Amino acid sequence: MNPSTALARVLVDELVRCGLEEAVVAPGSRSTPLALALVAHPDVRVHVRVDERSASFLALGLARASRLPVAVVCTSGTAAANFHPSVMEADESGVPLLVLTADRPPELRGTGANQTVDQIGLYGGAVRMFAEVGTPDQVPGMVPYWRSLVCRAWSSAVDRRPGPVHLNVAFRDPLTPDGPSPVAWTAPLDGREGDRPWINRPGPPAEPAPYVLPGVERGVIVCGDGDYDPVPFLALSESTGWPLLAEPTSNARRTGALSTHRQLLASPRFSAAHTPELVVSVGRPNLSRQVLAYLRRAPRHVVVTASAVGDPAAGLANAFSDPARTATDVVAAVAPPAGASWEEPARTDWSRSWWRAEEAARVALDRVLDADEMLSEPRLARDLASQLSAGSLLFAGASMPIRDLDATMRARCGLRLVGNRGVSGIDGTVSTAVGAALAHQHDGGGRAYALLGDLAMLHDQNGLIIGPGEPRPDLAVVVVNNDGGGIFSGLEQAGHPDFERVFGTPHGVSMERVAAVADLPYTRLEWAADLPKALMGEGLRVVEVRTGRSDSAALRRRMQAVVDEAVDALA
Repeated sequence: MNPSTALARVLVDELVRCGLEEAVVAPGSRSTPLALALVAHPDVRVHVRVDERSASFLALGLARASRLPVAVVCTSGTAAANFHPSVMEADESGVPLLVLTADRPPELRGTGANQTVDQIGLYGGAVRMFAEVGTPDQVPGMVPYWRSLVCRAWSSAVDRRPGPVHLNVAFRDPLTPDGPSPVAWTAPLDGREGDRPWINRPGPPAEPAPYVLPGVERGVIVCGDGDYDPVPFLALSESTGWPLLAEPTSNARRTGALSTHRQLLASPRFSAAHTPELVVSVGRPNLSRQVLAYLRRAPRHVVVTASAVGDPAAGLANAFSDPARTATDVVAAVAPPAGASWEEPARTDWSRSWWRAEEAARVALDRVLDADEMLSEPRLARDLASQLSAGSLLFAGASMPIRDLDATMRARCGLRLVGNRGVSGIDGTVSTAVGAALAHQHDGGGRAYALLGDLAMLHDQNGLIIGPGEPRPDLAVVVVNNDGGGIFSGLEQAGHPDFERVFGTPHGVSMERVAAVADLPYTRLEWAADLPKALMGEGLRVVEVRTGRSDSAALRRRMQAVVDEAVDALA
């Protein structure tokens, strides 16, 4: 066995001992030892993608849905740079990702050698750990070094603040197991007995003592994007009477949560009459300007984050979300005020006023959305979230799809929503959705769906290209095609004379043509009543809903106007 093969096999074996189940490989020469070691291991499901950016976002989706680290492998050069957007998303959204970049050995670096760039610390502060693994030299202690390094990387990826890690692995020729080598690897490669990892990691830390919240009436709970258990916050809402405002990807918009807070907080009279004494937030509450403005009005803002018990020297204690710079307290857990009961729901004048407004706003919103049987963007979001069966997964694209879900989605149980809300880019959206669907269904989950915009689809068309023999998801990709960037039609840029060219960015591409390139089934959907039929089918498929950007912007303004009118009538 040659040294490069020995190194790759040890790294993969130790990763599997730590718990690796999935890996994504982008083809390349220098990464050959890692790719072959992964496909040869019976306990790893390997996915191959021709585009490194698509491969890395596929890995991100797999890791996000499975909540387990996923390895992604590439060759040297620009291949590694194409991983950077997904690494940034994994960093901000706390997704464990194992980035393994192959590299030239030191003697070929800085010489003008082909496909060679400086990959040391390539991703900067976006990774929890970086290590230059070094070349596989046959000296004493190399195997324990490799195995212990893998355990450290795994631990860094899954620690209290999960995220990406980067191992840069230099390989010398020969790169294939049977290639002629001037040096044969003779030292034993064995790991610990019983398939144990080289280093046993401690179990989860003890539950932190909860912070007892102050006993105020005018409290509000805000659940932002994140992978945490929302049940304690729903229970807190019940026991205190504090309304719970939940972004879709918090997965807290269940029975007991409001569904129209986006419009309520944008309603001038309602918002002015509902200044909070206390806001408790968890996750990343950054989806709407209305919520951020509301946070600024609270004299007390308690942020709940697991990293509050972290080591300040490691930077964990500062890893909490405070986008409005309003946090007054950062804690690891909360308990209801003294006297509140988990078993006894609280009903106060404060809570009743919120729920009266919720009921009025909900009726007004639904009346506007149901007025036209031709599908609008907001109605599509509402109906899609409502009609999916329990056990389904819905991936929400950035820009308008996630915002339309936030504005229209009713509270419900049984649906898991995910999306790239860490950096909120549209790059890699299709690939992430495919990865999330694959992991969801590999774990016994139900059907999967994605709601995307046309620009997100065009930006990541490569995500639809899946080679023969590769694992394929049961995923319906529902694309809102408004021929450009719809979000800008509702922003201040809309009045600029060069708006259409610079921000609207019309492209004239039908999603039918995109589906045809990937040889996928395609359905055109126009009427709301036809949505269940359009979602039928198996495998990867595309459903297109064509809309107008100006019409959609006008409808959203009308939605806000009818809510304003409905809640003002309650005063």
